[in-house]
Amino acid sequence: MSDFAARRIMMVDTQVRPSDVTKFPIIDAMLTVKREDFVPAAQRETAYLGENLDLGGGRVLLEPRTLAKMLDALAITNAELVLDIGCAMGYSAAVISHMAEAVVAVESDEALAHEAQEALTASGVDNVIVHVGPLTEGAPQHGPYDVILIQGAVAELPQSISNQLKEGGRIACLFMEGALGEVRIGYKQDEHITWRMAFNAAAPVLAGFERRPVFQL
Repeated sequence: MSDFAARRIMMVDTQVRPSDVTKFPIIDAMLTVKREDFVPAAQRETAYLGENLDLGGGRVLLEPRTLAKMLDALAITNAELVLDIGCAMGYSAAVISHMAEAVVAVESDEALAHEAQEALTASGVDNVIVHVGPLTEGAPQHGPYDVILIQGAVAELPQSISNQLKEGGRIACLFMEGALGEVRIGYKQDEHITWRMAFNAAAPVLAGFERRPVFQL
């Protein structure tokens, strides 16, 4: 067994399972996808740490626990189309690809998107489309989506993203209020999203997802 394979097992046994994530597809995907192949070369050695991995430019690769608990709450099925916003080098999309029918992974940074495409291809993932464009715009041309995840925090969810969620669909967002954050799962019904709190986590707020100023006269 390679050193990284051992670290993958340790990640699942110490970060994922103790967080009450026990669904087989999630455990299986996180044991299968080589996280070290989806991070910058200089950070391969820290790929399995139980913390957000700084990718620069205010972007992070979410800690394994946060992603696993999001996926657990969303309960993605193999008939569903998933929008993965802020995929960076494609790790989240690769994990989700094991559960969903197909994934559209949005990345605004062209260099990261290119790395994601290469890493996904090298890993034999063939049900992910990497879409290059502003994160706040999503990828409406491929939607609407059964499930949406955002790989980073938001202070406010743009309407442009809400609009791409299918009626009856689910969305996972990490809302930050100062230093505190909570992941909420939203359910769309009658064009309206109802949120419920899932668990606490933290990450930087993505550019474009800050709270819009309220102008008062």
